[in-house]
Amino acid sequence: MTTSDIKAEVPATGGWRFKLGIGIFVLAFALWLILPLAGSMGASGARIAALTGAIFVANKVLLITCIAVMGKPGFQQLKSMVFGHAKRLAPSKTVGPIRHAIGLVMFCLPLVSAMLEPYIDTIWPGLRPNIWQLQALGDLLLIASFFVLGGDFWSKVRALFVRTA
Repeated sequence: MTTSDIKAEVPATGGWRFKLGIGIFVLAFALWLILPLAGSMGASGARIAALTGAIFVANKVLLITCIAVMGKPGFQQLKSMVFGHAKRLAPSKTVGPIRHAIGLVMFCLPLVSAMLEPYIDTIWPGLRPNIWQLQALGDLLLIASFFVLGGDFWSKVRALFVRTA
Protein backbone atom coordinates (compact mmCIF):
# COMPACT_ATOMS: atom_id res chain seq x y z
CA MET A 1 0.00 0.00 0.00
CA THR A 2 1.48 3.34 -1.02
CA THR A 3 1.12 6.73 0.62
CA SER A 4 -1.35 7.87 -2.04
CA ASP A 5 -3.54 4.82 -1.32
CA ILE A 6 -3.59 5.65 2.40
CA LYS A 7 -4.48 9.28 1.71
CA ALA A 8 -7.32 8.13 -0.53
CA GLU A 9 -8.77 6.05 2.33
CA VAL A 10 -8.74 8.92 4.84
CA PRO A 11 -12.26 10.36 5.04
CA ALA A 12 -12.74 14.05 4.39
CA THR A 13 -13.33 15.92 7.63
CA GLY A 14 -16.39 17.59 6.15
CA GLY A 15 -17.98 14.31 5.09
CA TRP A 16 -20.85 12.39 6.64
CA ARG A 17 -18.52 10.10 8.61
CA PHE A 18 -16.92 13.06 10.36
CA LYS A 19 -20.32 14.60 11.14
CA LEU A 20 -21.66 11.29 12.45
CA GLY A 21 -18.54 10.94 14.57
CA ILE A 22 -19.12 14.40 16.06
CA GLY A 23 -22.69 13.38 16.90
CA ILE A 24 -21.46 10.21 18.63
CA PHE A 25 -18.79 12.22 20.48
CA VAL A 26 -21.39 14.70 21.76
CA LEU A 27 -23.76 11.86 22.72
CA ALA A 28 -20.99 10.14 24.70
CA PHE A 29 -20.69 13.16 26.99
CA ALA A 30 -24.36 14.18 26.90
CA LEU A 31 -25.28 10.86 28.52
CA TRP A 32 -23.93 12.21 31.82
CA LEU A 33 -26.84 14.67 31.90
CA ILE A 34 -29.13 11.73 32.68
CA LEU A 35 -27.73 11.49 36.21
CA PRO A 36 -28.99 14.84 37.53
CA LEU A 37 -32.28 14.15 35.81
CA ALA A 38 -32.57 10.80 37.58
CA GLY A 39 -31.68 12.42 40.89
CA SER A 40 -34.31 15.13 40.49
CA MET A 41 -36.91 12.50 39.61
CA GLY A 42 -36.27 10.76 42.93
CA ALA A 43 -34.42 7.65 41.74
CA SER A 44 -32.93 5.50 44.48
CA GLY A 45 -29.23 5.59 45.27
CA ALA A 46 -28.74 2.06 43.98
CA ARG A 47 -30.44 2.93 40.69
CA ILE A 48 -28.29 6.04 40.26
CA ALA A 49 -25.16 4.02 41.04
CA ALA A 50 -26.13 1.40 38.45
CA LEU A 51 -26.92 4.16 35.96
CA THR A 52 -23.52 5.76 36.60
CA GLY A 53 -21.75 2.48 35.87
CA ALA A 54 -23.79 1.90 32.72
CA ILE A 55 -23.10 5.43 31.46
CA PHE A 56 -19.38 5.03 32.19
CA VAL A 57 -19.23 1.87 30.07
CA ALA A 58 -21.45 3.36 27.35
CA ASN A 59 -19.22 6.44 27.23
CA LYS A 60 -16.15 4.34 26.50
CA VAL A 61 -17.98 2.24 23.90
CA LEU A 62 -19.29 5.37 22.17
CA LEU A 63 -15.84 6.95 22.07
CA ILE A 64 -14.38 3.81 20.47
CA THR A 65 -17.28 3.82 18.02
CA CYS A 66 -16.57 7.48 17.29
CA ILE A 67 -12.95 6.63 16.45
CA ALA A 68 -14.08 3.73 14.26
CA VAL A 69 -16.57 5.89 12.34
CA MET A 70 -14.30 8.92 11.88
CA GLY A 71 -11.03 7.11 11.47
CA LYS A 72 -7.92 8.04 13.38
CA PRO A 73 -7.15 11.21 11.36
CA GLY A 74 -10.70 12.51 11.82
CA PHE A 75 -10.63 11.82 15.55
CA GLN A 76 -7.25 13.55 15.85
CA GLN A 77 -8.71 16.60 14.12
CA LEU A 78 -11.76 16.53 16.42
CA LYS A 79 -9.51 16.37 19.48
CA SER A 80 -7.43 19.27 18.22
CA MET A 81 -10.61 21.29 17.62
CA VAL A 82 -12.03 20.54 21.09
CA PHE A 83 -8.86 20.76 23.16
CA GLY A 84 -7.26 23.50 21.07
CA HIS A 85 -9.46 26.00 22.90
CA ALA A 86 -8.17 24.76 26.26
CA LYS A 87 -4.61 25.78 25.38
CA ARG A 88 -5.71 29.42 25.29
CA LEU A 89 -6.90 29.09 28.91
CA ALA A 90 -3.47 28.00 30.15
CA PRO A 91 -1.89 30.52 32.51
CA SER A 92 0.88 32.76 31.23
CA LYS A 93 4.41 31.73 32.13
CA THR A 94 5.52 34.83 34.06
CA VAL A 95 3.52 37.58 35.73
CA GLY A 96 4.32 41.08 37.02
CA PRO A 97 4.74 41.96 40.70
CA ILE A 98 1.28 43.48 41.15
CA ARG A 99 -0.47 40.51 39.53
CA HIS A 100 1.66 38.18 41.68
CA ALA A 101 0.64 40.01 44.87
CA ILE A 102 -3.04 39.93 43.91
CA GLY A 103 -2.77 36.23 43.10
CA LEU A 104 -1.14 35.47 46.45
CA VAL A 105 -3.95 37.26 48.30
CA MET A 106 -6.50 35.33 46.23
CA PHE A 107 -4.65 32.09 47.03
CA CYS A 108 -4.13 32.64 50.77
CA LEU A 109 -7.45 34.28 51.74
CA PRO A 110 -9.67 31.20 51.21
CA LEU A 111 -7.11 28.92 52.85
CA VAL A 112 -6.70 31.10 55.96
CA SER A 113 -10.45 31.66 56.31
CA ALA A 114 -11.11 27.91 56.01
CA MET A 115 -8.48 27.21 58.70
CA LEU A 116 -9.93 29.81 61.08
CA GLU A 117 -13.63 28.93 60.64
CA PRO A 118 -13.82 26.22 63.34
CA TYR A 119 -12.02 28.41 65.90
CA ILE A 120 -14.18 31.46 65.18
CA ASP A 121 -17.33 29.34 65.53
CA THR A 122 -16.09 27.99 68.88
CA ILE A 123 -14.98 31.35 70.28
CA TRP A 124 -17.86 33.45 68.99
CA PRO A 125 -20.84 31.33 67.76
CA GLY A 126 -23.01 33.06 65.19
CA LEU A 127 -20.37 35.61 64.14
CA ARG A 128 -19.62 33.93 60.83
CA PRO A 129 -22.62 33.61 58.49
CA ASN A 130 -23.03 29.98 57.40
CA ILE A 131 -23.90 30.69 53.77
CA TRP A 132 -22.87 28.13 51.15
CA GLN A 133 -22.52 30.85 48.52
CA LEU A 134 -19.65 32.42 50.46
CA GLN A 135 -17.94 29.04 50.72
CA ALA A 136 -18.38 28.47 46.98
CA LEU A 137 -16.98 31.96 46.35
CA GLY A 138 -13.91 31.04 48.40
CA ASP A 139 -13.42 27.90 46.31
CA LEU A 140 -13.76 29.86 43.07
CA LEU A 141 -11.32 32.45 44.39
CA LEU A 142 -8.77 29.72 45.10
CA ILE A 143 -9.16 28.23 41.62
CA ALA A 144 -8.99 31.65 39.95
CA SER A 145 -5.78 32.42 41.85
CA PHE A 146 -3.98 29.67 39.93
CA PHE A 147 -4.71 31.49 36.67
CA VAL A 148 -3.77 34.88 38.11
CA LEU A 149 -0.48 33.56 39.54
CA GLY A 150 0.60 32.12 36.18
CA GLY A 151 2.48 29.02 35.09
CA ASP A 152 5.61 29.82 37.11
CA PHE A 153 3.59 29.35 40.30
CA TRP A 154 3.10 25.65 39.52
CA SER A 155 6.85 25.25 39.15
CA LYS A 156 7.40 26.88 42.53
CA VAL A 157 4.77 24.70 44.23
CA ARG A 158 6.24 21.60 42.61
CA ALA A 159 9.71 22.60 43.80
CA LEU A 160 8.43 22.45 47.40
CA PHE A 161 8.01 18.70 47.03
CA VAL A 162 11.21 17.95 45.10
CA ARG A 163 14.19 17.48 47.38
CA THR A 164 16.80 18.43 44.77
CA ALA A 165 15.02 21.54 43.43
